[in-house]
Amino acid sequence: MEKIDWKVEGMTCSNCAQTVSKFLVKEGMEEVNVNPLDGAVSFVAKENTVLSKLKSGIGSLGYRVVDDSTTETKKPFLSTNKERFFYTLPFTLVLMMHMLHGWLQLHWLMNPWIQLALCTPVFITGMWYFGRSAVKSLRNGLPNMNVLVSLGALASFTYSLAGAVLHLGNDYLFFETTASIITLVFLGNYLEEASVESTQKAVRSLAKSQKVMANIIAFDDQHQEIVFPIENTLLKTGDLILIKNGEQVPIDCKILWGDGMLNESIITGESIPVQKQKKDLLVGGSVLESGIIKAQVTATGKDTVLSGILHLVQQAQAEKPPMQKLADKISAIFVPVVVGIALITFFVNYAMLDHTAGVSLMRAIAVLVISCPCAMGIATPAAIAVGLGRGAKSGILYRNASSLESFKNIKQVVFDKTGTLTTGLFKITSYQTFIAEDEFKRIAFSMHKFSNHPLARTVAKEWKENDQLKWKEIKELKGLGIYAEDKEGNIFESGSHKILQGETSDTDHNIFILKNKQLIGWIDLEDEIRTEAKEVIRWLQLRKIKTILLSGDRKDKCVNTAQELGIDEVIAEQTPQQKLEKIAALNSETPTAMIGDGINDAPALAKATIGISLSEATQIAMQSADVILMNHGLKNLPKALGLGKHTYITINQNLFWAFIYNIIAIPVAATGLLTPTFAALLMGFSDVVLALNSARLFVKKVL
Repeated sequence: MEKIDWKVEGMTCSNCAQTVSKFLVKEGMEEVNVNPLDGAVSFVAKENTVLSKLKSGIGSLGYRVVDDSTTETKKPFLSTNKERFFYTLPFTLVLMMHMLHGWLQLHWLMNPWIQLALCTPVFITGMWYFGRSAVKSLRNGLPNMNVLVSLGALASFTYSLAGAVLHLGNDYLFFETTASIITLVFLGNYLEEASVESTQKAVRSLAKSQKVMANIIAFDDQHQEIVFPIENTLLKTGDLILIKNGEQVPIDCKILWGDGMLNESIITGESIPVQKQKKDLLVGGSVLESGIIKAQVTATGKDTVLSGILHLVQQAQAEKPPMQKLADKISAIFVPVVVGIALITFFVNYAMLDHTAGVSLMRAIAVLVISCPCAMGIATPAAIAVGLGRGAKSGILYRNASSLESFKNIKQVVFDKTGTLTTGLFKITSYQTFIAEDEFKRIAFSMHKFSNHPLARTVAKEWKENDQLKWKEIKELKGLGIYAEDKEGNIFESGSHKILQGETSDTDHNIFILKNKQLIGWIDLEDEIRTEAKEVIRWLQLRKIKTILLSGDRKDKCVNTAQELGIDEVIAEQTPQQKLEKIAALNSETPTAMIGDGINDAPALAKATIGISLSEATQIAMQSADVILMNHGLKNLPKALGLGKHTYITINQNLFWAFIYNIIAIPVAATGLLTPTFAALLMGFSDVVLALNSARLFVKKVL
C-alpha cells in the first residue's frame, strides 16, 4: 500500500472531482480524496498498481496529472480561460454590433454568411473546450455544466446555420447568441478561477516559503570553511547551513552555533519574536530577525514541519463534510433535470403558448445556460478553503473539514490542567529525602529522564546526573507513574500519592519515590497558570459555553485552579481511562470539545466531539486531535471556535445562494424574461458571488 499525492489540472467543478474520484475507486484505489479547488488528488494505491495507467485514464477523462516527475512544458495557445475569452471577444463584439445596424449603418453585418464567418472561430473554440468536456463527462456517467453550455451553443448555432442555408430570414439567425454564450461563459470561468484562487492565498503563501535560497557551509581542500548559495530543495539531512540576520530559515534545522530572535508567525500566527539558542530546533519558513546562526539540517522535503502543515490543510480541504455530500448528490442529477426542463420549456412555449420556434428555442437555451451546478459544487469547498487557510496563518490547524462544521454545536469545553491551563514549565520548590541527598537525586534523575510528563521532565532537567543508574527494566504506567528495577532486583516507584500504601499520612506532595515499597523521599513542584487562561474562560462563559476542568491532579489543587480562573466544574484525580469514560459520558449529554497537551490526553481527545491539542510547532506530526493550536496557543481557542462557526455560516450562505439562484433563475429564463446572452453572464456571476463571499472570511470578524 502506498499513499499517492497528485496535482490534476482541468477540473472546474465538483462534478469533475466526482468523475476523477469515481474513476480511481473503480480502479481499486482506496481513501480517495479530490479537491476541485486546487486540483489536489490523494489516494492509497495497492501493490502492483501501475500509476502510468491511472495517469492515462485520468487523461482520457479530459484532465492532466502534474506531479514531481512531470516535465514542465510551455502550454499551447488557448489553453486557459483567459486566453479563450480574449480570443473570442473581438468576434463576438462585432457580431453583437449587427443589432445596431440601423443606427450605425452596418448593413453588411446583416449578411448571414458574414455572421457565420464571425461566429465559426468562436463556435469551434467553444466546442473544442466545452464540447469535449461534455462528451467525456457523459461517457463517464457524471454530466457536468459544460453539457448545458454545449447544448445551448450547439442548438443556437445549428438553428442559425439552417436559417442561413435555407434562406429563412433574419428571424432564424442567432449567431450572436452562440458567440455571446461561449464568450461570456469563458469570461465567467476566468473570473471564477481568479476568485477561487483568492480563497487559496493563505495556503499558497505557505507553499511559497518552501522554496528559497540557502547558504550551505562546505570545506575546501585546505579544510577552510566556504559558504555558497544553493536552493533549499537540494539540501540533505545533515548539511550545515548559515543563516544571516534578516534571512528566512530555509529548512528545518538545529542550531549548532550562535543565537537569535526568530519570527515564527508563518506557522504559529504569533508575530512576537522568540529567543533561540544552541541545540534549539528552527522551523523552515520562520525569519531570523536578529543574530547569526550556524545550523544542521534535520528534515527535508515532505518531512519538514511546513510540509506537514500544508499536507494537513490540503487533506482537510479535500475531505467532504456532510453538507457538501448533500450538495454533490444534487449536482449529480442536476444536469439531466435541467435538460428535461429545457425540453419542456421549448414544448410549452411552442406547442401551448403559440410562440415561434425561434422564440421557444431561445427560452430553452436560456434555461440551459443560466443553470449552474458549479455554484452548488463550490459552495462548501470555497468556504472550507478560506477557513482552513486563515486558520493555518493564525497557528490553528484543522485536521479535517468536519471539525470546522462541528464547532457550531459545541456547548461545553473540557480542559486538562497541566500544560493546558498552566504553562507546563515547572520548577522544584522543595523536597525531602530519607536517604543520602545525592543518592536520592541520582535515583530521581535516572527514573524521570525516560518520561515525557512535564513533572518528570522538570526533575530530569534540574537534577541532571552524569553517573546515572542502569535499569534492568523501566516502564511508565499512564496515570500512575514510573516503575523501575535495578540489577540487584530492587523495585523503585515514582508517582502521586496513589502509589503510597499507608507509608505516610502526608500526601500533599507532587511526586513520591518508593524503594521496595518504602518511602525514600518526595518532591514538590510549582506550575504557573497561563496568563491568557482567565480571559479565554471568561470569553467562553459569556457565550453560555460550560467550562470543565478534567485532571489527574489532586482535587484541592484542581479546585484552587478552577476558582482562580472561574471554571464551572471540577473533575479531579482521574486516570487516562477514567478521563476517556468521562468524556464519553459528557459527549452523550451534549457536544463537547476537549483541550489537552496531546500526549497523555490522546484517548480522551479522540473521544470528544472535537479534540483540541496544544502543540509545539515541531510536534504536529505526533498529534491525534482534530484541531491543533500551534505554539501552545490557548489564546487562539476563541478564534478557532469563532472561525469554525463563521465558516459554517458562510457555507450556509453559499448553499442558500446556489439553490435560490437556480430556483429563481430557471423559471425566469423559461418565461422569456432573460435572453441567452444575459443568462450566460448571470451564470458566470453566480460562481463569482460565492467565491467572493467565501473570501470575506479572510477579513471577517469572527470573535
